[in-house]
Amino acid sequence: MMTSEEILRVVNKGLESLAYDRKPTSLYEPIRYVLSLGGKRIRPVLMLLSYNLFKEHPEEILMPALGLETYHNYTLLHDDLMDNADVRRGQPTVHKKWDANTAILSGDSMLVLAYQRVAQCDNAHLAQVLDLFTETALEIGEGQQFDMDFETRNDVEEEEYIEMIRLKTSVLLACALKMGALLGDASQEDADLLYRFGEKIGLAFQLQDDLLDVYGDPKVFGKAIGGDITSNKKTYMLINAVNRANAEQRAELMRWIEAKQFDRAEKVAAVTRLYDEIGIRQLCEEKINCYFEQGKQLLEKVNVPAERKEVLRQYTNAMMHREK
Repeated sequence: MMTSEEILRVVNKGLESLAYDRKPTSLYEPIRYVLSLGGKRIRPVLMLLSYNLFKEHPEEILMPALGLETYHNYTLLHDDLMDNADVRRGQPTVHKKWDANTAILSGDSMLVLAYQRVAQCDNAHLAQVLDLFTETALEIGEGQQFDMDFETRNDVEEEEYIEMIRLKTSVLLACALKMGALLGDASQEDADLLYRFGEKIGLAFQLQDDLLDVYGDPKVFGKAIGGDITSNKKTYMLINAVNRANAEQRAELMRWIEAKQFDRAEKVAAVTRLYDEIGIRQLCEEKINCYFEQGKQLLEKVNVPAERKEVLRQYTNAMMHREK
């Protein structure tokens, strides 16, 4: 069994050694740039850890795992363009470093490269792997559209939000785990359990992101706290604050949501104070723990010896105890 640190080194080395020898260079350079910016590499690591539950030598499925990482970074490239974000992982985004047209076209090519890389697996599993990847990619687009639709709505329900983050975030973690299991010749039952495990972990992970955006340490978090509050992003926290507020609290919340002109620090402080009064932090932490516990129970049911699951268990524990 490999440790998660060893697997991460294999993933990073693999990404560094990917060849971009097609022309024109101006199309492929932004792709190389995006994949060189670092990141936690959670999806390929989960895929290799999942494979390693059932088989040794997870490096044998490295290329499809790099395909998932390529796909994930493609979605970030286009997200940054849609959000008009200037910085990603401390570096200029592609549309800032180059321009919007480059971001669109290089992103399109990145999606095709992702498919090419995912397809580099043995023929026995190819159809299943591509079906899973295609369904996942469609769902992520659906999740992004729901997220965009929510921007113009003030009546988003908690269930709708959870489904949106399931599509936008969870299904790719779930896909990584199931793909690793399939390539490791796991039973259909174990592959499905690992998919559902990934869904629950993904929901907990995204809700933790929402929490850190309000209550994280800006020095550790890597960006200014309160971005979701400033942009009125319909998060689990805002939705529940609106639904659980008394009349006075709701009126103040709506004033901040509807304000066209405001001092950023003042708005973040005021909305955070309302969250504290309404008990939103505790509510969110309870929901995170609930999903995490459900995930752990699903992992327990996977039919491999407990000691083989230890590396994956420790890795997902570390994902849940982060500050950024």
